[in-house]
Amino acid sequence: MSAALIEALRDCLGPAHVLLPGEHDLSGYERDWRKRYAGRALAVVRPADTAQVAAVVSIARAHGVPLVPQGGNTGLVGGGVPDDSGTQLLLSLQRLNRVRQIDPANLTMTVDAGCVLQQVQQAARDAGLLFPLSLAAEGSCTIGGNLATNAGGTQVLRYGNARELCLGLEVVTADGTVWDGLSGLRKDNTGYDLRDLFIGSEGTLGVITAATLKLHPLPLARMTALAACDTLRDAVALLGLAQARCGAALTGFEVMNALSLALVGKHFPQLAQPLGPRPWTVLLELSDSEGETHARTQFEGLLEDALERGVIDDAAVAETLAQSHAMWHLRESIPLAQSEEGLNIKHDIALPVSRIPDFVDRCDQLLAERFPGSRLVDFGHLGDGNLHYNVQAPEGTAPADFLRAHEAAVNALVYDQVVAHGGSISAEHGIGQLKRDELAQRKSPVALQLMRQIKQALDPRGLLNPGRVV
Repeated sequence: MSAALIEALRDCLGPAHVLLPGEHDLSGYERDWRKRYAGRALAVVRPADTAQVAAVVSIARAHGVPLVPQGGNTGLVGGGVPDDSGTQLLLSLQRLNRVRQIDPANLTMTVDAGCVLQQVQQAARDAGLLFPLSLAAEGSCTIGGNLATNAGGTQVLRYGNARELCLGLEVVTADGTVWDGLSGLRKDNTGYDLRDLFIGSEGTLGVITAATLKLHPLPLARMTALAACDTLRDAVALLGLAQARCGAALTGFEVMNALSLALVGKHFPQLAQPLGPRPWTVLLELSDSEGETHARTQFEGLLEDALERGVIDDAAVAETLAQSHAMWHLRESIPLAQSEEGLNIKHDIALPVSRIPDFVDRCDQLLAERFPGSRLVDFGHLGDGNLHYNVQAPEGTAPADFLRAHEAAVNALVYDQVVAHGGSISAEHGIGQLKRDELAQRKSPVALQLMRQIKQALDPRGLLNPGRVV
């Protein structure tokens, strides 16, 4: 370890915010929450503001030391943890946690990248407005990480991904320069869209330090329901019916297979499941600007129509806010239940909604033939075509052994079918370390070459989050 590097970092940040191995327990930074990726950091640095981030990047560049930016460390693809070389600085952005400004007239807010998503949601709510990005990790994930991975979540159907909810960025580039692009403009055609270049780049092109976000009026009423479907095709039919009847008021449409909820019941038996075991359960949400009476009439009409058409065979409507939260808690507990069950092979994929049933049928068949007893945990945001198609080890098989023996073959099978059905191998989690090799095999050569040229132009020395994406 270079004494000059550490001295420069301590002079910049203060000794309390330069954490060294041997002097501090760095495991919370060096290991992802799934305990799948673990590395060794040269040091963990914790800047307090954009100027300090820029200074750290400049110091690292001067010493030729690579940087790994990290927000809440809630990622699923190993994008925010160091490798095991012990040569990478881990740049924690958690101290950048100010809500800088809320502009109600412009329906925008500007926040630091280290702000926790739930904090941003609450700040918007306190101003009588809505920041609609919502996902299971919202109590610990950060806005910078959400934007770096172009996070999706449960309300993409109505409001879009993180990209669609961002109007401007502040970014520290690979040479330590600060780009202030914190525009609150919805129209700006003055050249290349640099904002969209950094969103989804996973810290490989620059370090996001702040963002100007879109806000929306709070809906006057929200209605939530669970509906039981016999087949995934019925769930797709229900989606079409809901979109036709409810239009933009349909803000959530989540699908869960029987095993996903069975695992929740096994590991979290205190969570009520109003419809009991069903092949497929759909969670629907309407957000209405006309009030509760209108929302209830619309919702009940939709469910009655679906029952008459045979698209669903049962439904339960939340009568209270607590019941609504409980329904969402069921859905959000699936990843935690899977984690309790043991390591599994995750696939965060996107497909045309119309082709999802065929994909699931074909993949289920092939996996059953090649990996007998493997358990399929399917759930996700059917409304925007994002499916979490996860493969759990057979009962009685050690999960780690199953992954070690079969992960590569399972991934190849699933991703072959994703491509064959016109889909993408990453919908909202990013590429990170996990899918880098898959991306190299499945992205078009032209697209890969363009991506490498962009990386070379913006980070010619390859010091920003090396080993990720490209």
